[in-house]
Amino acid sequence: MADSQSTGLGEETAKASWGSTAWKTPRFERPKDTVGGAGNLRFDDNDGGHNKGRKRNLSDLSLVRFVTTELTRGYFLEHNEAKYTERRERVYTCLRIPKELEKLMTFGFFLCLDAFLYVFTLLPLRVLLALLKLITVPCCGLGGTRLLQPAQVCDVLKGFIMVLCYSMMSYVDYAMMYHLIRGQSVIKLYIIYNMLEVADRLFSSFGQDILDALYWTATEPKEKKRAHIGVIPHFLMAVLYVFLHAILIMVQATTLNVAFNSHNKSLLTIMMSNNFVEIKGSVFKKFEKNNLFQMSNSDIKERFTNYILLLIVCLRNMEQFSWNPDHLWVLFPDVAMVIASEVTVDVVKHAFITKFNDISADVYGEYRASLAFDLVSSRQKNAYTDYSDSVSRRMGFIPLPLALLLIRVVSSSVKIQGSLSFICVLLFYLGLITLKVLNSIVLLGTSCMFVKEANMEEKLFHPPPSAGSSRVNSRANRTKAAHTAPQQEPATDKGGIPLASVSPQPAHVPEIPAPTALPKSDSDAFLTTPDDGEDDVIKIINNDTGLDEDVLARRTPKKDLLEIDRFTICGNRID
Repeated sequence: MADSQSTGLGEETAKASWGSTAWKTPRFERPKDTVGGAGNLRFDDNDGGHNKGRKRNLSDLSLVRFVTTELTRGYFLEHNEAKYTERRERVYTCLRIPKELEKLMTFGFFLCLDAFLYVFTLLPLRVLLALLKLITVPCCGLGGTRLLQPAQVCDVLKGFIMVLCYSMMSYVDYAMMYHLIRGQSVIKLYIIYNMLEVADRLFSSFGQDILDALYWTATEPKEKKRAHIGVIPHFLMAVLYVFLHAILIMVQATTLNVAFNSHNKSLLTIMMSNNFVEIKGSVFKKFEKNNLFQMSNSDIKERFTNYILLLIVCLRNMEQFSWNPDHLWVLFPDVAMVIASEVTVDVVKHAFITKFNDISADVYGEYRASLAFDLVSSRQKNAYTDYSDSVSRRMGFIPLPLALLLIRVVSSSVKIQGSLSFICVLLFYLGLITLKVLNSIVLLGTSCMFVKEANMEEKLFHPPPSAGSSRVNSRANRTKAAHTAPQQEPATDKGGIPLASVSPQPAHVPEIPAPTALPKSDSDAFLTTPDDGEDDVIKIINNDTGLDEDVLARRTPKKDLLEIDRFTICGNRID
């Protein structure tokens, strides 16, 4: 009896709960009933009127009502204001990219032009002054310990390299190379041109190291222990590199010339389409700001090199048509197409890279400030290198092979006969010197303005210590503290790994002098990415000095976008 009553109460409770809640849910289910059969709807009189409302809802589910709802439904964008504001800012960033990118490209172009004109204008004069000083030393006597200053030694080496490579280039027949390349098929020339681009990047990445090794070997202090193979082997390596790189650029220019002179322009079209393939290989990769700086420097170098190649092609074609000015208008559409494709590819590539990686367009202003800092720091008295070498390391642009090829093409295309021709050459040389001086003055003033706007003036006069010397000093201090400090609990980092070991015995160990680090410029000291071990050094200093973390954080240099150097040696490596 009790069981039947409890069962009845349970059924009433279930019915009440079903009638009050089941039809209010948006999901329609068919409850099973033992009386009406499985899958049948059960409508009772005591359901509180819910079934009548359900019947009305079922009658409203019609196609006309669905279409009416789709046509009249609304939504509110202000409910997700942050999302749509971010999307709008991305659009504005993409619209700003062409302007900011071209500002950087223009500034970088004139930087490369300054380094390129230096080879034709000031370098010969500096070589003559150095040789004149070397000749007059026996007459005037030795006024110091060195016959020539390190900068003069480097200038003389550059001059000898240019003279030897030019004499070797005179044996290379440009006409024979042109007809040899012209006889190849279109697809083969396309593959050759791509291989030449890769080889040019490899030569640029390793060539400046060869030249730097020669300069340092020739100017290294003599009191140091000899750890090199000698100046003459390094000089021969540098001559071989410049000659091979000049030959490679000549083959590039010849292939481009063949593309210009082809009747159907198919090769030129294929070569231009190769630029758009670069978008596919770059846009869909993850980029940090450092990697974008590398790519920007590489694009500056590539654009300037293409302009010089187009100049060589125009000179060769004008020579074949006896310098007829009408033929220049025939070449103009092809030249404009090459330049337009380069600019379009760069703009599209940088616009989408900044969009996909959430990078602001203001970063290009910081890149300009970094390049300007290199220029200003190279003009100081304590500068460690010439600006042309700094551009070579930053952008991968080495002016010696390109200048050698241009001299070879101009000397073979223009015939100098008579005194009037020599006077014209002298006036042209004076015009180049004037252009170089004016360009340098404008660039220096613009660079000072960029450095001032970026608040980097203090780093010119009070540069932080280089990363190599910091690591050496910290290692020496840790070794000294390990042998002199009393026995105590070793300092550990967050993971519990000991940072400095403490010797249990106070045994006296002689101090080991820290090795001398290679000289670095102010730009290298500022534009160096901190190593992973610097955090450990900061923690050790914090434990030794007892400073708070907040105070130490204010004293440590900030890792900003301009702390880049070792990853941009040639500007072509993208990790």
